[in-house]
Amino acid sequence: MFSTVYAQMGNLFLLQGTYMNTKLGTFNIPEASLGIFDTISVIFWVPVYDQILIPIVRKFTGHKNGLTQLQRMGVGLFISIFAMISAAILEAVRLGIVRRHDLYNTKQVPISILWQIPQYFIIGCAEAFTNIGQLEFFYEQAPDSMRSLCAALSLTTAAVGSYVSSLLLTIVTDISTRKGKPGWIANNLNRGHLHYFFLLLAVLSFLNLGAFIGVAKRYTYKRAVGTLR
Repeated sequence: MFSTVYAQMGNLFLLQGTYMNTKLGTFNIPEASLGIFDTISVIFWVPVYDQILIPIVRKFTGHKNGLTQLQRMGVGLFISIFAMISAAILEAVRLGIVRRHDLYNTKQVPISILWQIPQYFIIGCAEAFTNIGQLEFFYEQAPDSMRSLCAALSLTTAAVGSYVSSLLLTIVTDISTRKGKPGWIANNLNRGHLHYFFLLLAVLSFLNLGAFIGVAKRYTYKRAVGTLR
């Protein structure tokens, strides 16, 4: 589900952006360019985690890295839920402007695309926890002769996430367009309910986090995890 959430940066976030004001003075902001804030977020959070969070968390957990790999992944999964909530709130606000000013046939609603920055930044924060924790987990916990293979296989979650995203879009579109309704993700987004889809992803991410915690609690690490105690 994290990869499914991550995949929205390449599709529904862009679609949402096309229905927002992309002007910054005389400059036109390309919708896809906001993905840079995901990268900036990762660059920001990695040193913050290493230099600030680890020493603080280490005092409570006794673990040399502050959190185990599974705990780090769980934190990332938790944070990713708020990326979808942020996107849903923004879309609800955008649709509110559409309704109040009867802008259903307006391509760019008067709300700046820069309001998308928080959802990109939150995903970057989640990525710094989940993806790095996942790579460390697969590398350290895999059999010594299969480390590279398992690290590579861990990346297949990105592909699976994209397939799940496509499947959910197909199912949602089929159900929400019945009886002639425009659907959640309408051809004209001003007449749709994209925020419902974002909230659906938030709910599924929450359920996914619960399943992850249930499995993670039963996992036994291959080698002793270093502690300060």
